[in-house]
Amino acid sequence: MVTRCTCYSNACYDFTAAYTGGGTVVFHIPKLIMDCDTVVHNGGCHCKKVRWRVQAPSSVVAWNCNCSICSMRGSTHFFVPSERFELLGDSKDFLTTYSFGTHTAKHTFCKVCGITSFYTPRGNPDAIAVTFRCVDPGTLVHAEIKHFDGMNWETSYNESGIASRSKTEATSNSLT
Repeated sequence: MVTRCTCYSNACYDFTAAYTGGGTVVFHIPKLIMDCDTVVHNGGCHCKKVRWRVQAPSSVVAWNCNCSICSMRGSTHFFVPSERFELLGDSKDFLTTYSFGTHTAKHTFCKVCGITSFYTPRGNPDAIAVTFRCVDPGTLVHAEIKHFDGMNWETSYNESGIASRSKTEATSNSLT
């Protein structure tokens, strides 16, 4: 749910999202020109040892998942094709990876601070899932938060259309 800015500057939006298991959280995101053009977002982990840049719209659909790992770490993420994601500097030296189950998803996190700012998702292994809270302020102007029922992964995957979220427009058109 998007609400009016509470800082009274009229230059921001507050986003309210429900936590799995109850409660809400508000995200305060500056309002820029609202469009679907691709922009460059920078981001990374808490200690700044992992830094990246991603090309994505200024307005994204972010998925709040309730699977066993996402619910524990409070993950809400959006997808981009992997070719639009770039690790910067020596970031790879500070990453470690965890996988489980099918071992398709590669849950990367910082060895220093433990933050998962991005990972390779099971349902979109050709993509990168970017934790939207790890995007630096100023370029992400809108996030529509949708629920993905990771507890019933196969059903939710088939019904949500989430697989198409990592496709470029050209790729999406060739699939139809």
